[in-house]
Amino acid sequence: MNATVRVEDISKTFHLSRKQQKIEQTNISTKKAVDHLSFEAYQGEIYGLLGPNGAGKTTTLRCISTLMRPDEGNIFINENSVLKNENEVRKTIAFLTSDLKLENFFTPNYLFIYFAKLHGMNDVYTKQRKDLLFSKFGIDKFAEVKIGDLSSGMRQKVQIAISLVHDPEVIIFDEPTNGLDVLTAKVVTDYLIDLKKQGKTIIVSTHIFSLVEKICDRVGIIINGKLVKSGTLDSIIDKDIDLETVFFNLFMLESGESV
Repeated sequence: MNATVRVEDISKTFHLSRKQQKIEQTNISTKKAVDHLSFEAYQGEIYGLLGPNGAGKTTTLRCISTLMRPDEGNIFINENSVLKNENEVRKTIAFLTSDLKLENFFTPNYLFIYFAKLHGMNDVYTKQRKDLLFSKFGIDKFAEVKIGDLSSGMRQKVQIAISLVHDPEVIIFDEPTNGLDVLTAKVVTDYLIDLKKQGKTIIVSTHIFSLVEKICDRVGIIINGKLVKSGTLDSIIDKDIDLETVFFNLFMLESGESV
């Protein structure tokens, strides 16, 4: 089976400011956020990138989403290179992140229609998608409420609906439950499972073991920018230990730190 997403030996290095060096507690002026990382994701599955904060998860997802260019390597989505065919790639993906900020003055209804037009969607299809997504996430009665007057959970659901406006084939989600209350988090994770059943290819990053165990078909453990282990949960987890123990054993081995 051909992979929908192929990440091939990518690396990304950043230059650190003096302030960043102080935060990182280092005198080195560069940081390799992603270090020769490779993995594949297939149609109808959820692939999880599991790692601590600063491991390189977000940088990897931004490279896949064409928001950053890797310094080395390449990424293919349906055989389209993100380096050479980024416009074609963007038509088929959604990148969802808590960093997405919606203008407080506008309403969910206005923003949904605006982004639908950016994707070249006609009025009939836009209404079909809006009815479906607003109903799924309970946005209907808040459709004309300004973003600034919505709860944080409702804003997150509006962000998701807008990101999925064009019914993308590949969904890339950075920390899908980060900062959400338990009810909103369940709505989001249930919908990711629903999208998988529709045949979508989904890549999520997280540091939450229970989320990986609940929704992911395969997982890649990323530490210090390197993918140190990848496979199905059954292939990674020994019958006598759990995912958390596997992760911390790998973390201590790779980083030389104790936890």
